[in-house]
Amino acid sequence: MTGGWAEYSWVPAIVLLSVLSIFMMDFAAEQYVDRMYGFAHGPSIEDVVTNQPGNNTTRRATLTHNQLHSGDQDPNLFDNIAQAQELKDHSPASNSFSNEKDVEKITISSDMAEERSFRQQICAFLILEFGVIFHSVIIGLNLGTAGDEFATLYPVLVFHQSFEGLGIGSRMSAIPFPKRFSWLPWVLCAGYGLTTPIAIAIGLGLRTTYNSGSFTANVISGVLDSISAGILIYTGLVELLARDFLFNPDLTHDKKRLTFMICCVLLGTFIMALLGKWA
Repeated sequence: MTGGWAEYSWVPAIVLLSVLSIFMMDFAAEQYVDRMYGFAHGPSIEDVVTNQPGNNTTRRATLTHNQLHSGDQDPNLFDNIAQAQELKDHSPASNSFSNEKDVEKITISSDMAEERSFRQQICAFLILEFGVIFHSVIIGLNLGTAGDEFATLYPVLVFHQSFEGLGIGSRMSAIPFPKRFSWLPWVLCAGYGLTTPIAIAIGLGLRTTYNSGSFTANVISGVLDSISAGILIYTGLVELLARDFLFNPDLTHDKKRLTFMICCVLLGTFIMALLGKWA
């Protein structure tokens, strides 16, 4: 390839543009249907437990819809929540409980919902962080063994790692960590923050013997980068864009907030694509 085609990696750029275009079309279509036909996502688990009495069959159907579109895939959890609500519906007063066992069952079901929600969110987050850390190892090794290109590579990677840190940090801040896991965010932050410096130190130690252009180095780097790319693409599309925008049952109808969220996604995409010019 010659000319402008040889100055930039157009293949990933076009892939990125296609992904964002499809995402924007899907999101716009859902918002249009919501406004035109009054479709709304199903209630959250907490709303199911505390809401007004209703038909259990209808409630289960709503839960199933919510389950399929929120990433929650445990039918037993929703059965327990529905049974707990049924106990509430048949109590003497709709807003008070005369039977302590009913109260206990409702509490257990609510606690179970919170526990399952936390486990699902933390599993998705760990997949995301694992992909980022995997990628950070290669970045650190490349930076530690860099030669004349260090002056260009260093500031680009600083911005790159900073934005990745903001991304996983914002995702982690949305997870309701139980008290017994209050130490986990610190460990996860340390894991991300220390991975690249440790990899840089290893790269500096191997600087005189490591040949980044060798066949073995290219194979190892290519395999690790490919695995990391697959993980990050999956989590980016499914766990971040789809979960937060398309299938979020608590999606706000505040147009200003939606506009701000979309602008943040587009801005972050533009900045990362710009860094791809030099990285």
